[in-house]
Amino acid sequence: MMSRPMWVVKMVKAGFPYSKYGAKFTKVPVLGRVAERILFKDDEIIILPQDRVVTVGEDVEGDSSVVVPSKVVEHFIGRAEHLFIMDKCICRDSLHCEDYPRDIGCLFMGEAALGINPKLGHVATREEALAHIARSREAGLFHLVGRNRLDTVWLGVGPGEKLLTVCNCCTCCCIWRMLPDIADRVSANVSRMPGVTVEVTGDCTGCATCEETCFTGAARVEGGVATIGVECRGCGRCAEVCPEQAITVAIEGLDAIERSIDRIAPAVDIS
Repeated sequence: MMSRPMWVVKMVKAGFPYSKYGAKFTKVPVLGRVAERILFKDDEIIILPQDRVVTVGEDVEGDSSVVVPSKVVEHFIGRAEHLFIMDKCICRDSLHCEDYPRDIGCLFMGEAALGINPKLGHVATREEALAHIARSREAGLFHLVGRNRLDTVWLGVGPGEKLLTVCNCCTCCCIWRMLPDIADRVSANVSRMPGVTVEVTGDCTGCATCEETCFTGAARVEGGVATIGVECRGCGRCAEVCPEQAITVAIEGLDAIERSIDRIAPAVDIS
């Protein structure tokens, strides 16, 4: 595959604000299956909560220890032979985001990353990559990591098994804000980090701040109290914005990092 020229990238950006509407086509018989094959086939994507919102996990003896989700990304950076940092986030730039930095783009790893149009960013060292993801966390973004066929399509690179995406997301502009509108068989490829639980405590006042923030439609106020539905992908943004600190994000099991790595690693070869 050949990398996309910039005029194609500009067309993709122009169409991005309408992606939620396009997602509905995946529910149309026949057409949906074609779209799935072209844009989402073989996806394996995990959303990692922000390190600072995770509470504790417990080992077999009951001792509490902090589990740091970003270690999943750092593991793959340590293994990758090729890394590429985008100069801008195409999602936030397309939607003219005013809440988060537009100049924090995706991090791509693997041989296929070498085919990305150099006008979109630059080949990076491991040190640069680690600094990049650290900056994204400081800005309040959460990581989406895995094999994402959409990226191979719009970037014009491949093969797909040679490209690992680390998208530094905000809930207002992430491409996967289309999850509530997309077919279930496609949305199933985007999952929460293994072991992550999100729960509402008795301190909830039903203010609906979480409902307004949740990009998957999982947080809803029912009977004056917030609930977290099965659509939740565990990004943890609701816990960050809750004015009463009534939502907790926890990771059960100190092997959550290894379990996350084991889920993503078979889908993509970056060594």
